[in-house]
Amino acid sequence: MECYQSEFAKIYRADCLVALNDVQDGSVDLIFADPPYNIGKKFADFHDSWASDREYAQWCYRWLELCIDKLKPNGSLYVMASTQAMPYIDLWLRDRLVILSRIVWHYDSSGVQAKKHYGSLYEPILFAVKNPASYTFNVSDIEVEAKTGAIRKLIDYRKEVPTLYKTTKVPGNTWYIPRVRYRMDEYEKHPSQKPEALLERIIKASSNAGDLVLDPFGGTFSTGVVAQRLGRRSISIELQEEYFKIGLRRLGIASEYNGDQLTRPDKSFVRKNGKNTVRAYQGNMVLYD
Repeated sequence: MECYQSEFAKIYRADCLVALNDVQDGSVDLIFADPPYNIGKKFADFHDSWASDREYAQWCYRWLELCIDKLKPNGSLYVMASTQAMPYIDLWLRDRLVILSRIVWHYDSSGVQAKKHYGSLYEPILFAVKNPASYTFNVSDIEVEAKTGAIRKLIDYRKEVPTLYKTTKVPGNTWYIPRVRYRMDEYEKHPSQKPEALLERIIKASSNAGDLVLDPFGGTFSTGVVAQRLGRRSISIELQEEYFKIGLRRLGIASEYNGDQLTRPDKSFVRKNGKNTVRAYQGNMVLYD
């Protein structure tokens, strides 16, 4: 197990089942967990596939149990999963925490999703707490535009003095946030990178400046990056060296690792289109004959 840290961030290169034992029980304010989904994706040297749904669920229960131990009494947990696996996690988790919201993160896709059934364009998120009478939820930090008040300008006649509806509101449990695309500035080479906008809403809502945020599946380390930007401390865990190096770079902990310079992904490519060659670089398209 390797561990590197800066003033605000600590990252482990290890299996989360090992590294979580190094985190003090009852020390974490917010956990965001985005584990492998058991849908056959390739993550560097790891193949996201278990022999059965039952085996996958049992693995999830092991790290979830450890995560719950790390939470403070007033801490919050957000868990993502595939639509197929979430029912197992939901049923297990509701016996141990109080699930306050079942969130749908949805997005669009220009590609073909399915031909013989409805394509999947969303991923579920559970928001759970240890104590429903005491937890962080910063309403004013995450309010969004309320179409009734801000656009339609309707009047609430139920009040003693008729008043325009409020122009902002707390987001509902369906969140439209675009996926991370190749040409976006935040893009990293990873098969399931989550958008910083998604993490920003969660971290703003369920933690305060100086709080400790834990991500047991670091990936592209967007959780730690957003936490650091918002003045929170973070702990991230990642097993794969390829992604661990992303964390070292993005969190400003190191500029090299094992002799390799840590640089942003080269997003230039060449694609032939008929008789022409199209070169794209950092979102700019240049056409060559």
